[in-house]
Amino acid sequence: MAAEIQEKRVISKEVANAQQEIWKFILGFTPTAVVKCAIELRIPDILENHETPITLADLASEIGCNQSSLYRIMRFLIHYKIFQEKPVSETSVVGYALTPLSRLLTRHGENSMADLVLLESTPVMLAPWQNLSAWVLDNKQLPFDAAHGTDLWGFTAGNPEHSKIFDAGMACDARVGVAAVIAGCPEVFEGLKTMVDVGGGDGTALRLIVEACPWIHGINFDLPHVVAAAPATRGVEHVGGSMFDYVPKADATYFMKVLHDWTDEDCIEILKKCREAIPQDTGKVIIVDNVIGQKEDHEYVGLMIDMVMIAHTTNGKERTLKEWSYLFHEAGFTRYTIKRLQTYHSVMEVYP
Repeated sequence: MAAEIQEKRVISKEVANAQQEIWKFILGFTPTAVVKCAIELRIPDILENHETPITLADLASEIGCNQSSLYRIMRFLIHYKIFQEKPVSETSVVGYALTPLSRLLTRHGENSMADLVLLESTPVMLAPWQNLSAWVLDNKQLPFDAAHGTDLWGFTAGNPEHSKIFDAGMACDARVGVAAVIAGCPEVFEGLKTMVDVGGGDGTALRLIVEACPWIHGINFDLPHVVAAAPATRGVEHVGGSMFDYVPKADATYFMKVLHDWTDEDCIEILKKCREAIPQDTGKVIIVDNVIGQKEDHEYVGLMIDMVMIAHTTNGKERTLKEWSYLFHEAGFTRYTIKRLQTYHSVMEVYP
């Protein structure tokens, strides 16, 4: 009898824990929505520009909003460690201050991820998630196509405003990724005189690489409408075209989170174009991307991005090392190396 009672208590506790845990999924969108609100209200920037913790009254005055509404927003974000409360000088009055998380949400910070939050929370990027189950059932119409009548690339080409938001979001991840590569394995750029960033967007990644490695002449290669909006950068040449047609010749080609957007067959064709573009004896392809199963501490990021690939791309996916190796072999490359970074990225160097 006592054993039965104990078993029921254990089951009851498990059920109670599950009932609490399920709310993370029922209202899982809430943190993203409230963080987006904070960015749009410029709260991280206001706190960064304030030398001391700022009171609720002063913050509301700076924003031009109601104190009561703002208090509830800040209470929520403090719980999630986006902001923190600190004494104002040596008084008993409490004010708000940044945390390491909210320092990543300032609009113009060196490591800002604010534009990526704003991109992924747009109605355009959220709508495809409603079509996941339909895609799983028939595996025909892709979620993004079902939501918008075209794929992501066609949509951005036809909607300049969203294209601008998309490029800004991609530039966020590029800044973090390039910094990790330069800090973690700068030797990948040694000996290169020219390098093509294939699918380089507005040129953010290549600009940072050339600034750190000024001996490299960079070629930022992307679709014509993308490079047309790219800012002029010293040491970087912008070239418009399609990687399915050709890749400009250089000592090395560079991909940062580009190949994960495409099917195996597409990636093999792109890599073949790269093999034609680089010297067969000294050339290489540098790939900065996620490798599923390589880094346990970042595994959840890779798995979430894999779901993003379903929702937003034309059959893109995150890959295991075995799957990456298959692409390299089928494209005619003979060997590769892989190096892990402190971020979720890995660096693969692929040789003819």
